[in-house]
Amino acid sequence: MTGYPDTSPGSLFATTISVAGHGGDQIEAYLARPAGDRSRGGVVVIHHLPGYDRQTKEMVRHFAELGYDAICPNLFSREAPGADPADASATVRAAGGVPDERLVGDVEGAAAYLRALPAANGRVGVIGHCSGGRQAVLAACRLDLDAAVDCYGAFVVGEVPEGITLRVTNLVPDLPNLSAPLLGLFGALDQHPSPEQVAELGRILTEQGSDFEFHSYEDAGHGFFAVNRPAYNVAAATDGWDRIAAFFGKHLQEKG
Repeated sequence: MTGYPDTSPGSLFATTISVAGHGGDQIEAYLARPAGDRSRGGVVVIHHLPGYDRQTKEMVRHFAELGYDAICPNLFSREAPGADPADASATVRAAGGVPDERLVGDVEGAAAYLRALPAANGRVGVIGHCSGGRQAVLAACRLDLDAAVDCYGAFVVGEVPEGITLRVTNLVPDLPNLSAPLLGLFGALDQHPSPEQVAELGRILTEQGSDFEFHSYEDAGHGFFAVNRPAYNVAAATDGWDRIAAFFGKHLQEKG
């Protein structure tokens, strides 16, 4: 398909590494790379709040299959090094979640690692689901990135409900600094974000002249990409993956 990187069948390499994150901290990360030395872009995958889990690592490998160098930093490395993803998630939830400043530093370190790889063309995109969707938007507002994908990220706009355990705010003050093209994929049955919040975000981005495209799926709720959950929606996820591939294919190609 036009605009895609090389997706012909081939080998890929995947491994666990250490990268310099926020404050120079060495954090665990999962890296997947396609074989060969063809110039290519990179993708930072931000894992969801349930953790640095097998399903997220499968996504990292999927991006390598699409022809990108891809990396997922373990955002919970400091609180729970080596812990089971569910246990690490519980520990981080109890602490109020990952601080925004630290998240940005960790993504910045992961992006720098990708840009330093031998086949890198210098372009890096970011993608996240759920809490990672919000964090992908945050990273695209505060870092020099080339594309961002928000998959049903909650609390990008709107008021954060009282009683929530996470110390989180909306990103309305950051949105004027969004410098990367944004793809948003949402479920019409979702409430976090709700269709009204998606519409509000679209209105803000339109008014400020941002480059974005949103798609909502009528029969999908929150988490429709999650293959290991009842919310998984085959039609929405399949179409969503096609749109992600086309979007990154457009924005992460060789500069010039």
